[in-house]
Amino acid sequence: MTINSNESYALITGASGGIGLELAKEFAKNGINLVLVARSENKLQTLADFLELEYKVKTKVIAKDLSVLEEVEALYHQLEYERIRVDYLVNNAGFGDFAFFHEAAWNKLKEMINLNITALTRLSHLFVKDMVKNGFGRIMNVASTAAFQPGPMMAVYFATKSYVLFLSEAMASELEGKGVTVTALCPGATESGFQSAAALTESKMVKGKKLPTSAEVAAYGYKAMMMGEAVAIHGMLNYLMANSVRFSPRSLVVKLVKNLQGKA
Repeated sequence: MTINSNESYALITGASGGIGLELAKEFAKNGINLVLVARSENKLQTLADFLELEYKVKTKVIAKDLSVLEEVEALYHQLEYERIRVDYLVNNAGFGDFAFFHEAAWNKLKEMINLNITALTRLSHLFVKDMVKNGFGRIMNVASTAAFQPGPMMAVYFATKSYVLFLSEAMASELEGKGVTVTALCPGATESGFQSAAALTESKMVKGKKLPTSAEVAAYGYKAMMMGEAVAIHGMLNYLMANSVRFSPRSLVVKLVKNLQGKA
């Protein structure tokens, strides 16, 4: 692959599956070159080969564990050294865990915070400076409808997504007039592999439900990002539920979420 520093690239973290993989397809459909990042190099390379063949875009595969801050820094400096200009940053990498807080494994919680919050914040901080300097950029931080209320049984996950939402909204406001936008994509439960990874398949929230596909969420998110929307909540029901909590007693909201998180 020959790199031209005048070409535009989209960097997508967590690109090896689910919403991240489908977002990669959306960018490729629209002729945007890609930097694909996740832990699994084999999965990324398979995706890269498909995108190059199907959509004639350039791809760069970088295997990194972004829960390790040193690898976050290394990712940015590698792209800087190779003169790959990132005009689109998609912070999609993240995971959840389904357990009582007092029973959850600390190492897993720490890794979740590092990935969902620290890596996202650092990558945004690094790349947004270049975007402001260039006068153009689009950032998408993948949050969740979990961001709008506390989440018993997934306390840390919900808290991390609340952080992502608030950070994104504040950044979007600060960057007005600079040619750079920030979008918080807030999907609800999605058919993406997230539930099985988080041991959430038996909860009332997802068991027996027909969930939107990752492709549907990605198409919606891509459009919202390109339009510069600050908050993009996928699905009318999700939109109504996310906003209704503002008018409900907090004690009632947390009880409802706890009930929904319980086993079906």
